[in-house]
Amino acid sequence: MATWLITGCSTGFGRQLAATVLARGDQAVVTARRPEQVKDLVDAAPDRALGLALDVTDPAQIQAAVTAAEDRFGGIDVLVNNAGIGYFAAVEESTDDEIRRMFEINVFGLSAMIRAVLPGMRARRNGTIVNFSSIGGLRSFPAVGYYNATKFAVEGLSEALWQEVEPLGIKVLLAEPGPFRTDWAGRSANETLPEHEIADYAATAGAARASFRENTGGEPGDPARAAETIITAVTADNPPHRLLLGSPAYDMALAKLDELRAEFAAWEDLTRSADFPAEQ
Repeated sequence: MATWLITGCSTGFGRQLAATVLARGDQAVVTARRPEQVKDLVDAAPDRALGLALDVTDPAQIQAAVTAAEDRFGGIDVLVNNAGIGYFAAVEESTDDEIRRMFEINVFGLSAMIRAVLPGMRARRNGTIVNFSSIGGLRSFPAVGYYNATKFAVEGLSEALWQEVEPLGIKVLLAEPGPFRTDWAGRSANETLPEHEIADYAATAGAARASFRENTGGEPGDPARAAETIITAVTADNPPHRLLLGSPAYDMALAKLDELRAEFAAWEDLTRSADFPAEQ
C-alpha cells in the first residue's frame, strides 16, 4: 500500500487522482487551500485518507503537511505536485503581480514541496516525485507566455532533479497534459484586465484567450483516464521521465520536434552557403 501526497486536490487532476488512488486501496494525503473542499474524499476512506490545508506558497504549511503525513503513514511514497494556476495575457499586457503569483505557485511552491519530501525519500532510498508540467512546457502559445515560462522552468528543474536523485532510488516523472476537462481555463486562471488590453494583440493573444475560455469544459481529455495513466506510470518498473497525456499533447509535441528539425536544417544550409562567414 503506497502513500501519496497530492497538492491541489480541490478540482481537476488533483481531485481525480486522489479519488482514484483511494479507490484502488492506497493511502492519500489530500490537500487543498480550503480543506472543506476535499472533505468528501477523506470521509469516503477515513482510515486511508488524511485531509490537510496546504497553500504551497506557505513554508510553514508545507512543513506541517509533510510532518503530518509522515507521522500518520510513516512516510511519503509518491509526491504529486499538481497545484498550479494559469494566467491569460499577452506578454506586454501582463502585470507583475499576476506573473509573480503564478511563479510562486507553479515553480517556487513546487520546488519547496520537493525539498520538503526529499529528506524522507533519501533516508528510505525510495520514492517517486510527479511534477505536473503541460504540453505548454514543451511549446508555447499566445496569451500564456508567462504560464509557458513557469512550465518550462518545471521541465528544466525536473530534468536536473532526476539526474541527482535517481542514483538514490528516487524516480521523477513529468506529467505533460494537453487540453483536459479540468478547471484550468475556468476559475483557476486570471486574465489581463480590460484596461490593460492592447488592440494590436487582439488577433493573437486576444483570440487565444477567448478560445481558452470558450472551450472550458469541452476539452477532449478525460481526467479520470489521465489519473489511471499516471498511476500506471508511477507503479511501472521503469516509469518514463515524461508522460504526454492525451492525443493532442502527443501531436503537438511531435509537431514541435518537426519545427525544430526544419529550423536546424535551414540553419545548417545557411552556414554552408558561401555568403556565411567561416568560423575563425
